[in-house]
Amino acid sequence: MSTPTSPDYDEIAAGYRFDYAKAKPNRFAEKMKSSPIVVILDEDVARIFKSTEQVNNALRALISAIPGASN
Repeated sequence: MSTPTSPDYDEIAAGYRFDYAKAKPNRFAEKMKSSPIVVILDEDVARIFKSTEQVNNALRALISAIPGASN
């Protein structure tokens, strides 16, 4: 069985050069200042909840139904 040859490093690196002149400010940076927690929803759940607000409202409703839970 032959082993595949790996491309030359310089050949690969050329494809990954970043043109900083074309860079744009991160439009999400302002939202990230409060260090939110990112949660990955399963596909079936994501089909129901289309926004962050919908997920948070559902979770808050669930929390309010738990005896002794507080915000």
